[in-house]
Amino acid sequence: MTVQSSATSPTRIAVSGPATASGGTSSGTLLAALGVVAFSLTFPATAWGLEGFGPWSLVAVRSVLAALIAGGCLLGLRVPLPERRHWFGLAVVAGGVVLGFPLLTTLALQTSTTAHAAVVVGLLPLTTALLSALRIGTRPSRTFWIAALAGAAAVVAFTVQQSGGALTTADAYLFAALLVCAAGYTEGGRLARVMPGWQVIGWALVLCLPLTVPATALALAHEPVHLTAHSVAGLLWVAAGSQFLGLVVWYRGMAAIGVPKASQLQLAQPLLTLVWSVLLLGEHLTVAAPLTAAAVLVCIAVTQRSRG
Repeated sequence: MTVQSSATSPTRIAVSGPATASGGTSSGTLLAALGVVAFSLTFPATAWGLEGFGPWSLVAVRSVLAALIAGGCLLGLRVPLPERRHWFGLAVVAGGVVLGFPLLTTLALQTSTTAHAAVVVGLLPLTTALLSALRIGTRPSRTFWIAALAGAAAVVAFTVQQSGGALTTADAYLFAALLVCAAGYTEGGRLARVMPGWQVIGWALVLCLPLTVPATALALAHEPVHLTAHSVAGLLWVAAGSQFLGLVVWYRGMAAIGVPKASQLQLAQPLLTLVWSVLLLGEHLTVAAPLTAAAVLVCIAVTQRSRG
C-alpha cells in the first residue's frame, strides 16, 4: 500500500526526499540498515550461485530476473516513464549497480574468499562519500571525515592482515567494483530525492534488459549449468534480495538521511558478511575480526551523529 501511494501521489513523492524530522531520520536510517543487511548476504549467495553457474551466466540471469520483478511492479502500478533529464543518472545506476559491481565482484569471487572480498569492499562507504562530495556538492563535517577515514583504515588494515599484504587480480576487480558501485550509489541517492527509491533501481534494471537478455542467452550457451539447492538459492537471493529489494530500501534510506551518512552504515557490511561466511560457507575468522568490528561500529556511531 505504501509503495503504491509513493508511485501514484506527487505529494508523497515529494516528502520521500530528505528527512525533515527526527522520525524521518530514524526511519531512513532503518531502511538504509536493512539494505546493508541484504547486501551483506550478496557475496555468500554469489559463492553459492557459482556452484552451479558460470560467472557470466550468474550475473546475466540475476539481472534479467530482477528486471522482470521490477518491470512487473512498474507495469502493475502504472508508473509513468521517468523524465528525460533523469535518464543519464539512471544509466549511471545501471552501469554501476546493475552491471558493473555484480560482474566485477563475481569474477573476483572465482579466486577470492568471500571474507577477503568483503573487507576490500568495506572501502565502499568512503568511496561513495568522496564521489558524493564531488558530484552533488555534499560537505560533511571534519568530524565526519575523520571518523570515515578511521573506519576505512580499520578495514584496510584488516584486509592487509587477511591477505598477507599481497594484492591479486581479484583485488583489482574489487577495487574497480568499488568505483563503479560508488558512482551508482551516488546517482541513485540523488535520484531518490525526486522519485521513490524502488523506481530508481526498477528503471535501471529495465534499462539494462536490451543488454542482459542477449547476454543471458549467450552465456548459458557457453557456460555449463549444474542446478543444485545452493546454486538456485544463491541465484534467487542475488536477483530478488540484493539486486532489487535491498536496493529499494537502500535508496529510500539514502534519500532520507543523505548519501554520506547512509554510506557509512556500510562499514558494518564486511563484518556482517564475515558472519554469513562462517554460518553459510564454513569459512574461518581470525581474532582480528571482532577487533575490527568494534572499531567500525564506533566509527559508524560518530558519522551518524556528526552534522554536515
